[in-house]
Amino acid sequence: MMPARSPLSQGTAQNHFISETNTGCTVRNQVVDRLKLSLCCCASMAASSEVTVEGVVFPPVMARPPGSALTHFLAGGGVRGIEAEGNFVKIAAIGVYLEDAAVPSLAGKWAGKSADELGSDPAFFRDINTGEFEKFTRVTFIWGKTVAAEEFAGKVTEGRVAYLKAAGAYTDAEATAVEEFKAAFKGLSLAPGASVLFTHSPAGVLTVAFSDDSSVPGAGVAAIENKALCEAVLDAILGERSVSPATKQSIATRMPEILKGGA
Repeated sequence: MMPARSPLSQGTAQNHFISETNTGCTVRNQVVDRLKLSLCCCASMAASSEVTVEGVVFPPVMARPPGSALTHFLAGGGVRGIEAEGNFVKIAAIGVYLEDAAVPSLAGKWAGKSADELGSDPAFFRDINTGEFEKFTRVTFIWGKTVAAEEFAGKVTEGRVAYLKAAGAYTDAEATAVEEFKAAFKGLSLAPGASVLFTHSPAGVLTVAFSDDSSVPGAGVAAIENKALCEAVLDAILGERSVSPATKQSIATRMPEILKGGA
Protein backbone atom coordinates (compact mmCIF):
# COMPACT_ATOMS: atom_id res chain seq x y z
CA MET A 1 0.00 0.00 0.00
CA MET A 2 1.40 3.39 -1.02
CA PRO A 3 2.02 5.79 1.89
CA ALA A 4 -0.20 8.89 1.89
CA ARG A 5 1.52 12.07 0.71
CA SER A 6 1.58 14.86 3.24
CA PRO A 7 -0.18 18.17 2.42
CA LEU A 8 3.26 19.79 2.42
CA SER A 9 4.65 17.46 -0.22
CA GLN A 10 1.49 17.85 -2.30
CA GLY A 11 1.83 21.65 -2.12
CA THR A 12 5.48 21.43 -3.13
CA ALA A 13 4.58 19.29 -6.13
CA GLN A 14 1.83 21.69 -7.13
CA ASN A 15 4.16 24.68 -6.82
CA HIS A 16 6.78 22.88 -8.89
CA PHE A 17 4.17 22.13 -11.57
CA ILE A 18 2.97 25.75 -11.58
CA SER A 19 6.57 26.98 -11.79
CA GLU A 20 7.29 24.72 -14.76
CA THR A 21 4.03 25.79 -16.41
CA ASN A 22 4.86 29.48 -15.95
CA THR A 23 8.35 28.91 -17.31
CA GLY A 24 6.89 27.16 -20.34
CA CYS A 25 4.46 30.04 -20.91
CA THR A 26 7.29 32.55 -20.62
CA VAL A 27 9.40 30.68 -23.17
CA ARG A 28 6.44 30.37 -25.55
CA ASN A 29 5.69 34.08 -25.20
CA GLN A 30 9.31 34.93 -25.93
CA VAL A 31 9.26 32.72 -29.03
CA VAL A 32 6.01 34.34 -30.21
CA ASP A 33 7.42 37.84 -29.62
CA ARG A 34 10.57 36.99 -31.57
CA LEU A 35 8.51 35.48 -34.38
CA LYS A 36 6.36 38.62 -34.55
CA LEU A 37 9.48 40.82 -34.67
CA SER A 38 11.01 38.58 -37.33
CA LEU A 39 7.88 38.83 -39.47
CA CYS A 40 7.81 42.61 -39.03
CA CYS A 41 11.47 42.83 -40.02
CA CYS A 42 10.84 40.77 -43.16
CA ALA A 43 7.85 42.95 -43.98
CA SER A 44 9.79 46.19 -43.52
CA MET A 45 12.63 45.02 -45.74
CA ALA A 46 10.21 43.75 -48.38
CA ALA A 47 8.23 47.01 -48.39
CA SER A 48 11.28 49.26 -48.40
CA SER A 49 12.94 50.11 -51.71
CA GLU A 50 15.91 52.23 -52.73
CA VAL A 51 15.55 55.97 -53.11
CA THR A 52 17.60 58.14 -55.49
CA VAL A 53 18.06 61.79 -54.54
CA GLU A 54 19.86 64.00 -57.07
CA GLY A 55 21.82 61.00 -58.33
CA VAL A 56 22.65 59.72 -54.84
CA VAL A 57 21.34 56.19 -54.27
CA PHE A 58 20.16 55.15 -50.82
CA PRO A 59 19.85 51.33 -50.66
CA PRO A 60 16.75 49.80 -49.06
CA VAL A 61 18.67 48.06 -46.27
CA MET A 62 21.62 49.15 -44.17
CA ALA A 63 23.38 46.43 -42.19
CA ARG A 64 25.44 47.40 -39.15
CA PRO A 65 25.88 51.16 -39.49
CA PRO A 66 28.65 52.71 -37.35
CA GLY A 67 28.07 52.03 -33.66
CA SER A 68 25.40 49.39 -34.30
CA ALA A 69 25.15 45.64 -34.79
CA LEU A 70 21.59 45.84 -36.14
CA THR A 71 19.94 46.00 -39.56
CA HIS A 72 18.05 49.14 -40.59
CA PHE A 73 15.58 49.78 -43.41
CA LEU A 74 15.29 52.96 -45.47
CA ALA A 75 12.40 55.09 -44.19
CA GLY A 76 12.90 57.85 -46.76
CA GLY A 77 15.22 60.33 -48.38
CA GLY A 78 15.23 63.84 -49.79
CA VAL A 79 17.26 66.89 -50.68
CA ARG A 80 18.54 69.55 -48.29
CA GLY A 81 18.97 73.00 -49.77
CA ILE A 82 19.05 76.69 -48.98
CA GLU A 83 17.58 79.79 -50.56
CA ALA A 84 20.32 82.05 -51.94
CA GLU A 85 19.60 85.18 -53.98
CA GLY A 86 16.21 83.87 -54.99
CA ASN A 87 17.50 80.45 -55.99
CA PHE A 88 17.17 77.09 -54.25
CA VAL A 89 20.72 75.75 -53.91
CA LYS A 90 20.90 71.99 -53.35
CA ILE A 91 23.47 71.18 -50.69
CA ALA A 92 23.04 67.53 -49.70
CA ALA A 93 21.00 64.37 -50.13
CA ILE A 94 19.68 62.87 -46.90
CA GLY A 95 18.62 59.30 -46.17
CA VAL A 96 16.95 58.26 -42.91
CA TYR A 97 17.05 54.61 -41.82
CA LEU A 98 15.25 52.94 -38.91
CA GLU A 99 16.03 49.80 -36.99
CA ASP A 100 13.65 46.97 -37.91
CA ALA A 101 12.10 47.14 -34.42
CA ALA A 102 10.62 50.51 -35.42
CA VAL A 103 7.84 48.75 -37.34
CA PRO A 104 6.09 47.06 -34.39
CA SER A 105 6.90 50.06 -32.21
CA LEU A 106 5.15 52.53 -34.53
CA ALA A 107 2.47 50.33 -36.05
CA GLY A 108 0.16 50.24 -33.04
CA LYS A 109 -0.45 53.98 -33.26
CA TRP A 110 0.24 54.83 -36.89
CA ALA A 111 -0.58 51.80 -39.07
CA GLY A 112 -3.57 52.53 -41.28
CA LYS A 113 -2.84 56.26 -41.52
CA SER A 114 -2.45 57.80 -44.95
CA ALA A 115 0.66 59.57 -46.20
CA ASP A 116 -1.10 62.91 -45.80
CA GLU A 117 -2.09 62.09 -42.22
CA LEU A 118 1.45 61.06 -41.29
CA GLY A 119 3.11 63.96 -43.09
CA SER A 120 0.94 66.57 -41.41
CA ASP A 121 1.24 65.22 -37.87
CA PRO A 122 4.34 66.35 -35.91
CA ALA A 123 3.63 63.61 -33.34
CA PHE A 124 4.45 60.94 -35.93
CA PHE A 125 7.93 62.31 -36.50
CA ARG A 126 8.44 62.83 -32.76
CA ASP A 127 7.58 59.18 -32.20
CA ILE A 128 10.24 58.22 -34.73
CA ASN A 129 12.82 60.45 -33.08
CA THR A 130 12.11 59.38 -29.50
CA GLY A 131 11.17 55.74 -30.17
CA GLU A 132 13.04 52.92 -28.45
CA PHE A 133 14.87 51.86 -31.60
CA GLU A 134 17.95 52.98 -33.50
CA LYS A 135 17.97 55.53 -36.29
CA PHE A 136 20.70 56.11 -38.85
CA THR A 137 21.06 59.17 -41.06
CA ARG A 138 23.38 59.66 -44.01
CA VAL A 139 24.05 63.15 -45.33
CA THR A 140 25.83 63.07 -48.71
CA PHE A 141 27.03 66.38 -50.12
CA ILE A 142 26.00 67.23 -53.68
CA TRP A 143 26.98 70.90 -53.73
CA GLY A 144 29.77 71.52 -56.22
CA LYS A 145 32.15 72.98 -53.65
CA THR A 146 34.32 71.56 -50.89
CA VAL A 147 33.48 72.90 -47.44
CA ALA A 148 35.31 72.69 -44.14
CA ALA A 149 33.72 70.05 -41.93
CA GLU A 150 34.05 72.43 -38.98
CA GLU A 151 31.86 74.92 -40.82
CA PHE A 152 29.19 72.25 -41.27
CA ALA A 153 29.44 71.29 -37.58
CA GLY A 154 29.16 74.94 -36.59
CA LYS A 155 25.94 75.37 -38.57
CA VAL A 156 24.48 72.20 -37.08
CA THR A 157 25.34 73.05 -33.49
CA GLU A 158 24.22 76.67 -33.81
CA GLY A 159 20.72 75.55 -34.67
CA ARG A 160 20.68 72.67 -32.20
CA VAL A 161 21.86 74.79 -29.27
CA ALA A 162 19.12 77.33 -29.99
CA TYR A 163 16.60 74.48 -30.17
CA LEU A 164 17.71 72.98 -26.84
CA LYS A 165 17.77 76.34 -25.09
CA ALA A 166 14.24 77.08 -26.28
CA ALA A 167 13.15 73.70 -24.90
CA GLY A 168 14.87 74.38 -21.56
CA ALA A 169 17.09 71.35 -22.13
CA TYR A 170 20.51 73.00 -22.45
CA THR A 171 22.77 72.40 -19.44
CA ASP A 172 26.49 72.01 -18.86
CA ALA A 173 26.18 68.40 -20.03
CA GLU A 174 24.79 69.51 -23.39
CA ALA A 175 27.45 72.21 -23.71
CA THR A 176 30.13 69.56 -23.22
CA ALA A 177 28.46 67.26 -25.74
CA VAL A 178 28.33 70.08 -28.30
CA GLU A 179 32.09 70.61 -27.94
CA GLU A 180 32.65 66.87 -28.43
CA PHE A 181 30.51 67.06 -31.56
CA LYS A 182 32.54 69.95 -32.98
CA ALA A 183 35.81 68.20 -32.15
CA ALA A 184 34.83 65.22 -34.31
CA PHE A 185 34.84 67.48 -37.40
CA LYS A 186 38.14 69.30 -36.82
CA GLY A 187 40.68 69.21 -39.62
CA LEU A 188 38.32 67.52 -42.09
CA SER A 189 36.82 68.70 -45.36
CA LEU A 190 33.63 67.66 -47.13
CA ALA A 191 34.01 67.39 -50.90
CA PRO A 192 31.15 66.68 -53.31
CA GLY A 193 30.14 63.05 -52.78
CA ALA A 194 31.43 62.89 -49.20
CA SER A 195 29.07 61.74 -46.47
CA VAL A 196 28.51 62.53 -42.81
CA LEU A 197 26.90 59.65 -40.95
CA PHE A 198 24.98 59.68 -37.68
CA THR A 199 23.75 56.67 -35.70
CA HIS A 200 21.23 57.61 -33.01
CA SER A 201 20.80 55.00 -30.26
CA PRO A 202 17.69 54.91 -28.03
CA ALA A 203 20.05 55.18 -25.06
CA GLY A 204 21.12 58.61 -26.31
CA VAL A 205 24.50 57.83 -27.88
CA LEU A 206 25.22 59.76 -31.08
CA THR A 207 27.86 58.03 -33.21
CA VAL A 208 29.54 60.24 -35.83
CA ALA A 209 31.33 58.83 -38.87
CA PHE A 210 32.60 60.03 -42.24
CA SER A 211 33.00 58.61 -45.72
CA ASP A 212 34.59 60.02 -48.87
CA ASP A 213 31.78 58.50 -50.93
CA SER A 214 28.52 56.62 -50.42
CA SER A 215 30.14 53.75 -48.54
CA VAL A 216 29.52 53.27 -44.83
CA PRO A 217 32.47 52.56 -42.50
CA GLY A 218 32.20 49.96 -39.77
CA ALA A 219 33.12 52.33 -36.96
CA GLY A 220 32.62 55.95 -36.04
CA VAL A 221 35.14 58.61 -35.05
CA ALA A 222 33.15 59.70 -32.01
CA ALA A 223 30.40 58.36 -29.75
CA ILE A 224 28.78 61.23 -27.85
CA GLU A 225 26.68 60.19 -24.87
CA ASN A 226 23.99 62.84 -24.56
CA LYS A 227 20.36 62.00 -25.25
CA ALA A 228 19.24 65.61 -25.71
CA LEU A 229 21.85 66.28 -28.41
CA CYS A 230 21.30 62.88 -30.01
CA GLU A 231 17.61 63.63 -30.50
CA ALA A 232 18.20 67.29 -31.38
CA VAL A 233 20.44 66.38 -34.33
CA LEU A 234 17.73 64.13 -35.77
CA ASP A 235 15.08 66.77 -35.02
CA ALA A 236 16.88 69.03 -37.49
CA ILE A 237 15.58 66.65 -40.16
CA LEU A 238 12.33 65.37 -38.63
CA GLY A 239 11.25 68.41 -36.61
CA GLU A 240 8.67 71.07 -37.43
CA ARG A 241 11.45 73.36 -38.70
CA SER A 242 13.10 70.67 -40.79
CA VAL A 243 16.10 71.46 -42.98
CA SER A 244 14.70 68.93 -45.46
CA PRO A 245 10.91 68.89 -45.82
CA ALA A 246 11.44 66.60 -48.83
CA THR A 247 12.90 63.92 -46.56
CA LYS A 248 9.92 64.12 -44.21
CA GLN A 249 7.53 63.88 -47.15
CA SER A 250 9.37 60.83 -48.46
CA ILE A 251 9.12 59.13 -45.06
CA ALA A 252 5.41 59.92 -44.79
CA THR A 253 4.82 58.55 -48.30
CA ARG A 254 6.71 55.29 -47.74
CA MET A 255 5.81 54.39 -44.15
CA PRO A 256 2.10 53.49 -44.60
CA GLU A 257 3.08 50.47 -46.70
CA ILE A 258 5.96 49.55 -44.39
CA LEU A 259 3.82 49.78 -41.25
CA LYS A 260 1.28 47.32 -42.66
CA GLY A 261 3.69 44.57 -41.67
CA GLY A 262 3.52 45.54 -38.01
CA ALA A 263 -0.22 45.99 -37.66
